[in-house]
Amino acid sequence: MQAKRILVALAIIWVMTWTACVSTDPLSGTAWLLASLNGRPALPNPRITLAFDAGKVVGADGCNRYSAPYTVKGAKLEISQTMISTLMACAEPIMQQATAYTTALKQAAGYKLDGKSLTLLDAQGKALAVFAAQPTSLSGTTWEATGYNNGKQAVVSVIAGTTLSANFGSDGKLSGSAGCNAYNATYETSDKNVKIGPPASTKKNCIQPAGVMEQETLFLKALTTATTYRIEGDRLELRTAEGALAVSLKQTP
Repeated sequence: MQAKRILVALAIIWVMTWTACVSTDPLSGTAWLLASLNGRPALPNPRITLAFDAGKVVGADGCNRYSAPYTVKGAKLEISQTMISTLMACAEPIMQQATAYTTALKQAAGYKLDGKSLTLLDAQGKALAVFAAQPTSLSGTTWEATGYNNGKQAVVSVIAGTTLSANFGSDGKLSGSAGCNAYNATYETSDKNVKIGPPASTKKNCIQPAGVMEQETLFLKALTTATTYRIEGDRLELRTAEGALAVSLKQTP
């Protein structure tokens, strides 16, 4: 009996310790847009993004994609100096801001959450970068596809001269252009999950550009394979249950 009580007590301690560990990172699962850097407003385009996901910071610095491990202890934040980044070259003002931004990330020693804003602080408590919360709702947003899964484990670009669009209405209806025909469907979201119903479309037959009708069929099919979505800046990714990219889109006014 005594041994049983000891085991129960140990189990309770383990659960309490585990619960405390998993709840000590209020940044996990959050996504942000850069508002100001070193006291100056961020360039309006392209947007700089920051997301805390599975122990890593990930995002875009305005030119390149980046990723780095991070740790949070109370109000302290440390982002690894061993940051991984793509190596694209961009216009000088964008590159200068990108360099200053990644430097600020590596200098971060603390953070402050205030409603829908996040401030990264240096070791002296000075603000390095201020972020606004990334909107995450699809409702009322309009997008234009930049690529789609062709069903052969490949993501292909949209044919030049055609437009594939997706307008997510606030009424749970999805509509847009499939390149030749207009289409509509229903959609549902929950957290980061999305379900798009079978689309119905008009019945035009377009000859030009070459391949437009095949593209239409594959695009509409790709939409229905989406089970999760992620908005980052002005970009939207729809992914399948296996994590494969179904459709990539860019937000339009």
